[in-house]
Amino acid sequence: MVLSRKKDATVTFFLRELKLATTNTERDLYESLAEVYSIITTLEALEKAFLKDSIAEVDYTETCSRLLKQYKSNLADENVGRAFGDLESFKREWDLECPRATERLRVGLPATVEQPTHKASGPTPGAAASLIAAVTENFITLLDAIKIGMVSKDTLHPLLVDVIQAVNKVTDKEFENKGKIVSWLIALNQMRASGELTQDQAREIQFDLESAYYGFKATLD
Repeated sequence: MVLSRKKDATVTFFLRELKLATTNTERDLYESLAEVYSIITTLEALEKAFLKDSIAEVDYTETCSRLLKQYKSNLADENVGRAFGDLESFKREWDLECPRATERLRVGLPATVEQPTHKASGPTPGAAASLIAAVTENFITLLDAIKIGMVSKDTLHPLLVDVIQAVNKVTDKEFENKGKIVSWLIALNQMRASGELTQDQAREIQFDLESAYYGFKATLD
């Protein structure tokens, strides 16, 4: 891939800073910022390729999931997060134009998980029962966590991802409050790692999840 002049200048800057770094901490910081930049530009290219059907869904999902995880992992470091600021300021600083990557980072899920397009083939009856049981188990686990006050982003985000992925393995049909599950995932994704839901938010997400579960069950009738 040929880098544009803007990208080439940015890479040159990071390499220069790495050479000028006088401590391991500084070196690690610029390496991480360079990696974040690379993740964003790669994700933009990946989203464009997916929209053009230039990449298989399974490959897209695997690559996108890995990039999102790497992005979060880098920014989880306090020093990197502080230097990064937020995505919009980082984009302005480095003159990045990446609308598709921005949206994917906002959602925090591959497009194939957020909105599954189709199912290649239906599961066997035994497999279907197992998948449905997994959905129920994931909903219960998430609701139990909320009921006992475990409402931090670190706790709820992965549990909510498990719910969405389990549901998508069973059906791609719309049902009551299915969209709310994704909306809550986006809201959690935009919170700081140490963030927690308020009491009102906890009650609201509990209500939405219970409604979504009954909506999911209605699709099985």
